[in-house]
Amino acid sequence: MQHDVTNADTAAALGSGDVPVLATPRLIAWLEAATVQSAAPFLGTDQTTVGTAIRVEHRRATPVGGSVEVMAQPPADPEGRRLTFVVQAIDGSGQLVAAGEIDRVIVDRQRFLAALSGSG
Repeated sequence: MQHDVTNADTAAALGSGDVPVLATPRLIAWLEAATVQSAAPFLGTDQTTVGTAIRVEHRRATPVGGSVEVMAQPPADPEGRRLTFVVQAIDGSGQLVAAGEIDRVIVDRQRFLAALSGSG
């Protein structure tokens, strides 16, 4: 997944800092979106995944106008409902922007939503 950094993606815009560079929260959202896409082949009918853990190092700043490609490598041999994705982000010059792991768990969509409505 390729993304171009806009003013709306900056730390200053999202409140996670005061500089006009790609905000860590936006980067995490892009990485999570890549894991959602990569999880699709593991899902049955009426299943989805939910994020449960993020271990990511944001190593390099990306300015407005820069591009970032995010990737999520699914587990080769998943065990049970937990999926751990190796994630990374590379900028337009080929430099590593971020790397780490994101965990997602496979859930039954209706049961998950029903449990939420009963928790209020």
